[in-house]
Amino acid sequence: MSVLAEYGVRSALAIDKSHNLQAAVQHLHLARSLADTLQAVANGVVAHLGYRLACVNLVRPDGDLVVAALAGNPAAEALITGRVGSRESWERRLSMGERWGDLRFIPHTEGWVLDDDDVPQWHTDGPAPRFEDEWHPSDRLFAPMYYPSASGAPSGELVGVISVDWPLTRRRPRPDERRNLEEFALQAAIAITNTRLRANMQRALVRMEREHKTLRASEESFRQAFEYAPNGMAIAMMGGDQHGRIHRTNDALCRLLDRPAAVLRRYAFSDLVHPEDIGTLLSTSAEGGYAEVRLGRRDGTYLWVSLCSSVVADASDGPRLLLTHIEDIDERKRRELDLAHRASHDALTGLPNSAELHARIDVRLCPLREQKLDTVVPGGFDGPHLDDTDPAQTQHDHVWAPGGDNPRGLAVLFFALRDFKALNTHFGYETGDRVLIEVARRLRHAVRDGDTVARYGGDEFVVLAPELSPADAQTAAESLQSQIHLPVLLTDQTVRMHAGVGIAWAQCGKAPANILRAAREYAS
Repeated sequence: MSVLAEYGVRSALAIDKSHNLQAAVQHLHLARSLADTLQAVANGVVAHLGYRLACVNLVRPDGDLVVAALAGNPAAEALITGRVGSRESWERRLSMGERWGDLRFIPHTEGWVLDDDDVPQWHTDGPAPRFEDEWHPSDRLFAPMYYPSASGAPSGELVGVISVDWPLTRRRPRPDERRNLEEFALQAAIAITNTRLRANMQRALVRMEREHKTLRASEESFRQAFEYAPNGMAIAMMGGDQHGRIHRTNDALCRLLDRPAAVLRRYAFSDLVHPEDIGTLLSTSAEGGYAEVRLGRRDGTYLWVSLCSSVVADASDGPRLLLTHIEDIDERKRRELDLAHRASHDALTGLPNSAELHARIDVRLCPLREQKLDTVVPGGFDGPHLDDTDPAQTQHDHVWAPGGDNPRGLAVLFFALRDFKALNTHFGYETGDRVLIEVARRLRHAVRDGDTVARYGGDEFVVLAPELSPADAQTAAESLQSQIHLPVLLTDQTVRMHAGVGIAWAQCGKAPANILRAAREYAS
């Protein structure tokens, strides 16, 4: 396997694991009740993080920990769910063994002393390890969950502990797997905290509506939950000429956006949101809901946040208000966007990869049958005969290969570098990589705004150029080919690359793979 191919395999595995973590975290935030959230934590470990058994131990008000959820073994779930372990025993466990960041690993050589304490546990059977890092049935791995601080980091106050067993790999988790479990434990603590906060606020709101005699006490309870919430909170007006205007904010939101409360009351969320996210905001905030958008800070930068909104009434006959919980998800969102970019772009050149190229072609085409496209309106390049009664056909601006008078179409220009393998063999892969980076740079700077330059294979590049005539496409191909042919100056030598060129035309009803295959054949 070549160095590039081996690197691609490793990158794909890393992205897949990150996607698993992302999916597990997403399910946490979809749960609404505390019980559902706790079960989502256990299920997420088993379904996405590579363990057969997961147990969630939740801190009770008295400090002891109760087995609140379990996934992976119905027999274990029936036996220990609801049982309680003392805080003293849990503190002992979390102070033992090896520290893997926030995780605690107690190998079987040390864990035998815990067999008789009062923590509920399920003993698994299995053979003794055959090699050093193989998982032993008596190994223990704990992921403590801590309340998040205002900055999002663990505060040190324990929410609970996730205990896991039976890695699918049958080995002790690697550093990247440990980081995933550690990150998941932090997200689980945030989800549990948010669920409890929502439940407390909902209970406070119910009391405000149903118990008029205790209205003042309920208002004070709500005020404290609102003012001292670790995440941002806001109340906005609904209806009338003040609809959407921010009426009240807490200190956490003011710090998050670096704006004083008096200034925030001049705005609605629609005034603060990034222009690209206004549609998302408006589609979810009319009657409450969840949205992930970017909000503007005082210095002009934007921060990714989640908005979780619900409609409440100021009094039984008073105006309706929109209560919004604002959580800072900037770091998580940027990681997601970075993962998405890496999944759709070539790591070496930064260009869109073959999968992204297929998607960009496909989004411009509709699945019309090719035989319909083969019928051209007589007397000019007016496209195929279509059934005017079919809205799906009449509302689409069809893309087809040029033909007739004044033709223009979506050109696919395919460039295949000549003798690139020989270059790698003679000068080495590092030189080959530098040549590919330079070719990508030249193509990117030579195309028009709106054109797509992609790396299709190891030594193949594709330019997707809309609204070109056949003559324009030929001229563009020759111009780009001449850029590739220019000498490439390296540290101590100069090399010249040559490229074959193929031109094909994207056409509705044709698969992107077939279009690219045709262009590639011309270039070979």
